[in-house]
Amino acid sequence: MHPPWTQAQDPVKTSEKIGLVVEGGGMKCAYNAGILDAFLDHQITFDYCIGVSAGAGNLASYLAGQRGRNLRFFTQHIHSPEYFGLKSLRKTGSLFGLQYIYGTLTRSTGKDPLNFQALMDNPTEYQVVVTNALTGKAEYYGKETLRQDDYRLVMASSAIPAVCKPVELNGIPYFDGGISEAIPVSHALSDGCSRLVVLLSKPRGYVRKPQGMRFLYARACRNYPKIVAAIDHRHLTYNENLKEVFALERSGQAFVFAPSRPIHVGTYSMKEEAERELYALGLQDFQARQAELTEFLSRSAQPVPQP
Repeated sequence: MHPPWTQAQDPVKTSEKIGLVVEGGGMKCAYNAGILDAFLDHQITFDYCIGVSAGAGNLASYLAGQRGRNLRFFTQHIHSPEYFGLKSLRKTGSLFGLQYIYGTLTRSTGKDPLNFQALMDNPTEYQVVVTNALTGKAEYYGKETLRQDDYRLVMASSAIPAVCKPVELNGIPYFDGGISEAIPVSHALSDGCSRLVVLLSKPRGYVRKPQGMRFLYARACRNYPKIVAAIDHRHLTYNENLKEVFALERSGQAFVFAPSRPIHVGTYSMKEEAERELYALGLQDFQARQAELTEFLSRSAQPVPQP
């Protein structure tokens, strides 16, 4: 089967730039892995994709046309002691084995390689959000910064403070992009997108509470005071970010997928059955709303509301 971007383009498609925004959330991202595979099944493509943390990693497989690859990372590879846990912590200093996930497994000679050439050949723009550990601010980098078997950009976007060590890019340490901008709809709009499809990792109605165990993350990140401050305020910035997403949805500028029922998977969950159920929920939610999504994507270009 040819990747979806090799198919003939719809003759009625406008020059409007439609974007896909994928939230992170660690193991909760099995949900968006299901939706992304459904997009591949139905040859649904976008002009622009931006992802955060595990959402950015899932996007790479989607853009490379590798259906089922993300699911394996949530259900098969999790059984390796190098994926998450004390062995990874002793070996790398991080609970999540980012080098194992995005290096050992993902490289061209790995057990589950990313089709790097397919990713680069895909004409869709691909952006990844990272948080500068020195400033606490979000930064955005495209796939042109990636190299074969060097996926430090995605590692950096997935490096959860206090759980993972920062990842250096050009000599600068970076942490998880979700610390500074969990759902980068504003950036997608500023990059020229007029409408967005947004994949959330938590059900509608979710409200983030202040981060607990401050003494732990403050100590672990004591060399990065801006990160500590960002974590202190993360519940406020995240909840405002969600309000922005749903405001865009109400205005017709965004189409939002969120788990349609309560989920029992956390950021650090490592239960294969629960991950499979969450992935299946993504497929089910896509199927339930496929007609709505098709109408949203095929709608004629509309004037972008002015602030």
